Amino acid sequence: MTAEPSVVVAERYARGATVAAVVIAGFWHLGYDSVVTVANWGVYTRQWAAAVGWVLYLVVGVAGAVLLLRGGSRRWAWPLGVAALAVDVLLVLAAPAQVILPPNWAWGAVGWVAVIVFWRHRAAHLVAFLVADTALLVVSMVAVDAGSSQHVSRAIMVLLGAFTLQLGYNFGGHGLRTAAGWAARDSAARTEATARRAAAEAVAEDRAQRYRELHRATATLLAELAAGADPADPAIRRRAAAGAARLRRLMAETDDVPDPLLHELRAGADVAERRGVQVSLSVVGTVPQLPVDLRRALTEAPILGLSAARSVARVTVVASQQEVAVAVVADAPPVRLSQPRGVDLTHDRDGDQLWLETRWTGG
Repeated sequence: MTAEPSVVVAERYARGATVAAVVIAGFWHLGYDSVVTVANWGVYTRQWAAAVGWVLYLVVGVAGAVLLLRGGSRRWAWPLGVAALAVDVLLVLAAPAQVILPPNWAWGAVGWVAVIVFWRHRAAHLVAFLVADTALLVVSMVAVDAGSSQHVSRAIMVLLGAFTLQLGYNFGGHGLRTAAGWAARDSAARTEATARRAAAEAVAEDRAQRYRELHRATATLLAELAAGADPADPAIRRRAAAGAARLRRLMAETDDVPDPLLHELRAGADVAERRGVQVSLSVVGTVPQLPVDLRRALTEAPILGLSAARSVARVTVVASQQEVAVAVVADAPPVRLSQPRGVDLTHDRDGDQLWLETRWTGG
C-alpha cells in the first residue's frame, strides 16, 4: 500500500533526525568519553568499573540505535535506560573522589543514549530518565560527602549544560517532523486543488466545444428551413429531434447525480416523449461510474435511435462493473450512425424495427 505523501515526507525527516541523534551520541562517546577515560585512567581506583562502564555505555548505545533505526520493539526502552543509569553507578564506584569531575563523565553523557532509547516515546520518558540521572548524582554526592558549594555549582553546570542540549535536540527533532508533516499536507492539498481546477477547466472547455458544434448544427438546420426546406420532411424532423436530444444530454451531463448515464438517457427519452413517442426504459444491474466521454459514446447512437422513433421506443440498459450495454428498439427509419470511440456499436433492422446497441467492456 502506498503511504500518503505527507506521511512519506514526515518519515524522511524523522529518519534524518534519528540518524543525527545516533551520530551525536556515537561521536560524544568516542570523541569525548573515551578521551576523558584514557586521560584519567590513573585516577580510577577501580579501573575495571571504568572499563565496564565505558563498554556498557557503548552496548546500550548500539542496542538503542539498532532498535531505533530498524524499528524494533519499544518495550526495551526502559531496560536500556536502566542499563545507561548503571553507567553512572559504575563510574562513581571507579572514582568516588571525583564524583563531579571529568572522570565521572557519565552524568551528562548518558542523556544522549537516552535521547536514542526514548526517541519513539513521549518526551515525558526522557524527562523522567534525566530526573533519575539527577537523583543518582545527588545521592552519590551525599554518599561521598561532596556537598560543597563548588561541587553543587559544578553539578548544576554539568547537568544543565547537557540536559539543555539533549532536551532541545529531542524537542527540535520532533518539532521538525511535525512541521514537515504540515508542509507536506499543505503541498498535497494545493496539488489536489490545482488538479481539480485543471479538470474542471478541461470539462468546461469540452462542454463549450460541444455547445459550439451543436450551435453550428442548429444554425445550419435553421438556415435550411429559412431557405425553404420543408419542416414536415421526416429527415428534417429527425435532425431537429436529434439536435434537441443532444442539447438535453449536454444539459444533463453532470457527475452530481447518482446515475449520470441513466440521467442522460432519460433526457433523450424525454425529448422523444415530447414528440408523442411512447418510451420505456429498463435497467438491469448497477451502472458503474463512467467518465463523461465514455457516457457520451454509449448514448450517442441510442439518442439517434430515439430521435428517429415514430411512435414506440424501448431502451434497455444492462450493466455490471465490467460491462455496460445500451440497446434501443424503435419503429424508426434507417439512421446514419458513426462508430463511437471506446465502445462497440451493433445495429440491425427487421421490417420497420430498428435495433441498435452500444457496449462498453471494461478491463
